[in-house]
Amino acid sequence: MLQVAVIVVSSKIATGSETDTGRAALEQMVAEIPGKVALYEVVPDDRRAVAERLAAIADAGQADVILTIGGTGVRPTDWAPEATRDVVGKEIPGIGEAMRQESVKKVKTAMLSRGTAGIRGGTLIVNLPGSPRGAKDNLGVILPILEHTVEKIRKQTASHQR
Repeated sequence: MLQVAVIVVSSKIATGSETDTGRAALEQMVAEIPGKVALYEVVPDDRRAVAERLAAIADAGQADVILTIGGTGVRPTDWAPEATRDVVGKEIPGIGEAMRQESVKKVKTAMLSRGTAGIRGGTLIVNLPGSPRGAKDNLGVILPILEHTVEKIRKQTASHQR
């Protein structure tokens, strides 16, 4: 069972001006991986704040996978992909490409999503869109390769620690 950190990127939820209505759906989504929510946090729409949390969680080994939710679009406050690129050692652009390719079949505006994925230490970081339905659909796209990817990362990390 994968240990998953969920980071919701939303200033409105972080400040309390909007309610986090997607938590139950996101926790259910992680359970279906199968995974366990090791950490659930809300971080404001701020590139540095997102990058700092991603780095801290990955460096502490708190999760096999970090899923960011939100901040992947074209609004001036959307910084999740940039924050991810700021902290990963290796980007995996094919994950974002695959999610967009499938999503655009359902919703044309999915082509505006800029989500990506990458590896920091022994942790896979994946950017998902902000809507619970979009997040679930995108996670469904990468589910077949998720455990395999984490296993590869673990092997690589273990061989570098010898």
